[in-house]
Amino acid sequence: MVFYVVELHLPVMEKEVLYYLNCRPDGVYVDATLGDGGHAEVILKKLSPKGRLIGIDWDVAALERAEARLADYADRLILAHADYTKMEEVLAEKGYPLVEGILIDLGASTLQLMDAERGFSFHHEGDLDMRMDRRRSLTAKDIVNQYSAGQLTEIFFQFGEERWSKRIAANIVRKREQEGPIGSSRELAETVKAAVPARYRRQGGHPARKVFQALRLATNRELDNISAVLPQAVNSLAAGGRLSVIAYHSLEDRLIKHYFREKSGHCSCPRNMPCICRQEAELKVLTNKAVKPSEEEIYSNHRARSARLRAAERIKKAEQKEGE
Repeated sequence: MVFYVVELHLPVMEKEVLYYLNCRPDGVYVDATLGDGGHAEVILKKLSPKGRLIGIDWDVAALERAEARLADYADRLILAHADYTKMEEVLAEKGYPLVEGILIDLGASTLQLMDAERGFSFHHEGDLDMRMDRRRSLTAKDIVNQYSAGQLTEIFFQFGEERWSKRIAANIVRKREQEGPIGSSRELAETVKAAVPARYRRQGGHPARKVFQALRLATNRELDNISAVLPQAVNSLAAGGRLSVIAYHSLEDRLIKHYFREKSGHCSCPRNMPCICRQEAELKVLTNKAVKPSEEEIYSNHRARSARLRAAERIKKAEQKEGE
């Protein structure tokens, strides 16, 4: 039984994360999405007693699990219960405004997804919650039962890239008008399944998968959070410090790609027009393309199949002057 639990906590792209962070034994590093502590553990193993890892998470249950898991490294571990969009505030409060490396893993932890009470999974009966931080007020249940068909269609299409968004949204509105509010994850999953044409129900996994993904992104404002945290991460890096971000959704990966491109000094002006952006490079992109997990890792850790890692390094001021 213990072996099974350990398998669930395999950190995604462990070797690649360590390679791009290039951890120094006495450096200060941030795991901005601590989760169950898988990545934090491999980073801590690289640090000396003088090194520090600051672990941030907005889920207090995840922080508690990580603290127990990382008990052997308590002398070099600093925990913070916070939204990662408060990164600069957290680091200033902890006394480390500049750090040598930051990791942001945008995936939900396995235990979060498996916890029926959290409502993330369409496989289990549970309250339709989906909040990563339970201090927040908006739940997936609120969205499903209060948003209009048009709003639901937009969420399912934009965040889930769901082909049948309009049909699914219409069926949700019809069900709640005829039978009352949709309250559980299983009830929502069945409502979605009923809206998808029968010939497509067995293609690409459970028909509710994309809808649940879209609701998780919308409930937690995850795309807005990414846009908010990336500038703070760059500002928090010391010269030569590195930022690694793992995304699991094409929209997330696109945001990261464009931000890295912009901060590396790449001109974003329209073609055939004089450059007016005059961007001064702050980052050196280390990954020309998103790094994908190996086939071996995907085989041993199915959760890694959609992971995409991008990394960049904070440019030293001297390097900026030389390139001007």
